[in-house]
Formats: sequence, C-alpha cells, structure tokens
Amino acid sequence: MEFRTLGRTGLRVSELCLGTMTFRWTSTEEESYHVLNRAWDAGINFLDTADIYSSWAEGNPGGVAEEIIGKWLQGKPRDQIVIATKVRGKMWEGPNGEGLSRQHIMLAVEHSLRRLQTDAIDLYQVHWPDWDTPLEETLRAFDDLVKQGKVRYIGASNYKAWHLMKALWVSDKHNLARFDSIQPHFHLLNREEVEPELAAVCLDQGVGCIPYSPLAGGFLTGKYTREGGAPAGSRGSSGDRMKRYMNDKGWAVLDTLRELGEARGKTIAQMAIGWMQTLSFITAPIIGASRVEQLDELLGTIDLRLEDDEMQRLDEVTGVNRFYFDEDED
Repeated sequence: MEFRTLGRTGLRVSELCLGTMTFRWTSTEEESYHVLNRAWDAGINFLDTADIYSSWAEGNPGGVAEEIIGKWLQGKPRDQIVIATKVRGKMWEGPNGEGLSRQHIMLAVEHSLRRLQTDAIDLYQVHWPDWDTPLEETLRAFDDLVKQGKVRYIGASNYKAWHLMKALWVSDKHNLARFDSIQPHFHLLNREEVEPELAAVCLDQGVGCIPYSPLAGGFLTGKYTREGGAPAGSRGSSGDRMKRYMNDKGWAVLDTLRELGEARGKTIAQMAIGWMQTLSFITAPIIGASRVEQLDELLGTIDLRLEDDEMQRLDEVTGVNRFYFDEDED
C-alpha cells in the first residue's frame, strides 16, 4: 500500500480511501464492521464519511455512519487512522439546521465528535456550497476549529475550480486555515467535471484530490450490458440514474477496460480505479463497498498503475486528454 501526502500538508493517507455512505443503507451494521476491519487489515488508514450519511435511507436519522465508525474505533489505534467527515446537510429542524453558517458548523462539529467518539476530526470538509453564507464566515469558523484543536485539516467537496480558487484567496487574504483537499465527482465518463480546470488548481495550489464515485455509481463494474441493461436490484435498475452512461461512449469505455484488464488479469472495476490512481493530481479515490466480497475486488487495485499506452487508449475512447503541466511552457 502506497501512502501519499494530502496536498501540500504532511498528512499521509493510503492510496485508497474507504467511503462509508453504504453503512446502514445498502449494508447492515454488522456488514459495515466487517468492511471496516477488512479495509484496515489491507492497510487502508483513510476513512471518509459525512454527518448526513445515510439520512435518505428509511429509518436513518443521519449520523449513522459516524456512529458506526465511532464504535469501530474503540480498541483501534486512533493515532494511525485518518477520519474525514463533512458538514452542510440538514441535521436538525429549524432554519439553522443546515448550511455553512458559523451557527450550524459550531453545533454540527460537536455532534460529529460525539458520534465518532473522538477528540478531533482529522479532515473536516464542506459537503457542498452554501450560497447564502459568505465564504469568509465559513472559513473563519473552520479556522477557529483548527485553532481549538477540534479539527486538524479542512477540505471542500463539490466545489468548481473557480469556487475553490476563491476560497483559497479568502484564506490567504485573511490568514485563515485553507482547504487542503477537494472531493469532486469524478470518473472516466465525466472527466470534464475535473479536467483540466480543477486538476490544474490541485497541482498548482497543492490541493489533494480525493474523488468520489470512481466507478460511476456501479456502471464501471461491467454489470451493465448492452443486451440486458441494468441488472435487477441494482441502483440503476429503476429510474434514469444509469441511462446517461448507456450510450456508445459508455459501452466503448467498458469494452476498452475489459480488453486492457484481460491482458493484466484485472477486472473492469480494477482497471477503472487503476486509471484514476495513475493520474498525477489524484491523491486517493474513495471506494465504497456494501460487503467484504465487493471490497476484496477493489483491494486488487493496490499498487496498480497503468502504462502510458493504456492511458492513451482511455484518453482516446473518452475523448479527453490527460491533464499535466507542460514543463516546457513559459
């Protein structure tokens, strides 16, 4: 397992980050503990969650994933585990029950600390923008949490390149803690959401990139086919969730991943994540699993890096060229 520094910080995280959105949603609490144990045994020291996980599931009030992690942490070496969580979503009733105001952040962090059963959150992230709250207010609240020792590093999620740059400028102008990571929606079929603008910001400004949904919600596992469409019981079997990928480009990407994977003895999903791990601006893709068997497949991407000709094939089939700084440019 390779450990990488998060952006320009000294914090070292495993090349894979375990996402916990499935906990008590598509996996039971018992299965969640098995997944956490398997990830830890494999060398993953980086866990990502959010206070709202998984409030959309029937019977879940939110905070469930944090509570499961908090219970699991007991008896584990806390100083060796990097916990990342997020704030923004609705966690209680009333006008201040959600958002990125100082009022909401200061209360939400206390609830997250209690659920996680820890004294400090290693990486506290903005889950998505709050257009009603000035960036300075949000960053001042985060800066205070860092100074208080309740938060060690801060990050953003679902920010566009311009918005992240603005936040970095606000932090620089007012000498506040700055976002050291960004968590974007990114995979082979939506490269334009990150490349080139956000990728350039990450490389130029020293911001760690920890993308979520690297398998396009399951489409890049290969379980969706031209003939059969979405398998029964899958998240894409109802509604239009996966239809946006069921086109010539989507099938061509799957065909290419399958071909490249067969030559290496790797699955489609493993090749999709290996592609992402090879990109210079990526710190750690966030992988999720409802069961240990699913996680075991994804653990097959540890130390997987694609060759240049394989990367070029995927550039061609997606119609996007890899972003990198041209050292010859003035």
